[in-house]
Amino acid sequence: MSEIQNRLEKAGIAIPEILLPGAELKQWAVIACDQFTQDKAYWKKAAEIVAGSSSSLELIYPEAFLDEENRAKRIEGIHISMRYYLNSGVFNAPRQGFVYIERDTPFNRGRKGLVVAVDLEQYEWSPTARPLIRSTEGTVEERLPPRMEIRRNAPLESPHILLLIDDETNSLLPELGKRAKKNHPVYRGKLMMDSGSISGWFLDSKGDADSQDDFSFLADKFEELARRSLTRYEAPNTQPASASQSASVAQPFLFAVGDGNHSLASAKGIWEEYKKANGVTNHPCRYALVEIENIYDPAIKFEPIHRVVFGLDFEKALDTLSALPGFSSRIIEGAEELARLTREPIKGNRFGLVCKNAISQGRYALVETEAGGLSTACLQPLLDKAVSASNGALSIDYIHGEDELFRIAHNIEKPAVGILLPPVQKAGFFETVARNGPLPRKSFSMGEAVEKRFYIECRKLFG
Repeated sequence: MSEIQNRLEKAGIAIPEILLPGAELKQWAVIACDQFTQDKAYWKKAAEIVAGSSSSLELIYPEAFLDEENRAKRIEGIHISMRYYLNSGVFNAPRQGFVYIERDTPFNRGRKGLVVAVDLEQYEWSPTARPLIRSTEGTVEERLPPRMEIRRNAPLESPHILLLIDDETNSLLPELGKRAKKNHPVYRGKLMMDSGSISGWFLDSKGDADSQDDFSFLADKFEELARRSLTRYEAPNTQPASASQSASVAQPFLFAVGDGNHSLASAKGIWEEYKKANGVTNHPCRYALVEIENIYDPAIKFEPIHRVVFGLDFEKALDTLSALPGFSSRIIEGAEELARLTREPIKGNRFGLVCKNAISQGRYALVETEAGGLSTACLQPLLDKAVSASNGALSIDYIHGEDELFRIAHNIEKPAVGILLPPVQKAGFFETVARNGPLPRKSFSMGEAVEKRFYIECRKLFG
């Protein structure tokens, strides 16, 4: 292994062999499977768009359909499609390297990213662990089995996981972009259903003779960020990433999981399962494809993830939230006014309630609390307690996008309450996770639903 590979490995990075499709981008690329979970019509429209074409839709399991009885058959079909695509010339020849990405969305332009493979030995989702790659939100173990079923023995993987770096000077990805764009893009095009456009450039060379080697540049920057994390916000007495590491050794915090936490946790679970069963220390499933982005990229906006509580009516929702410190509520005339008020900053927190099944004057309400900090820290425990006490009568779904929350809450044909959350701030994000561990689950989203990652790059996994 070369010196550069060794240095990147210490930063949790492996140089993957990436497979890129020869198919038309608009048919191939499909949004992350954990989006539009209450909108099967979206996924049916996607199927119509890709009909008759090679598409990553054949390689994923949209979570909108996870409740179907034929789950095992569907997963088998996904694995069959993966093998077929590998053997039928759908992909161009594999190339070892990284892919630099620029994405324009309907809301933001020029979002920058880098597709790499990360070492799952450097990641742990336990709330007490302090590894190089850290979860930013609580992991629900019950959500892992179906994702692990899909990855177990899967011939391919394609990423929707986004990892964040804390590059305050915003110098890593823009500089990498200047280097990458001296070459022709390996893909460029529009994404389906008005989701913007994307371009990708391959990084597999040493760059210009007059400039630093691209991979060496990356290693330098990752090492710099890792060193800085130890002095900037690493809390004392943090626990090591694994029992084999000395508790006296401080662990850098280089990557925070911005999106796809449960997918990365599932990949970790499969690697641990395979390692134990086969007595190996290395295999392609030890690694996972991800896209790295900078939290300080101006094109990245943190958005709240809203809640819909099924089985709950308006009055019971207010009663549940009345346990918040300094609780108060008032009726609001309409959706636009509720959304505007929920976004306004206050000393504590605000939530909007949306309920179709209430009388018209009670359809919208603004809830206020003196509880400060991240909104989910005071809200989620109350919702979890209510669901636990309901004996299955209540359930929660997590919704990306204000418009999508209102659409669901206005059209659902059974008792349900939508809970609109206030904005999430970037400031102090890494420091909070470093000192306190993961945030409550589904605390934030990187952008609106249509801005989520689309599947494009693939990598061989099993077989």
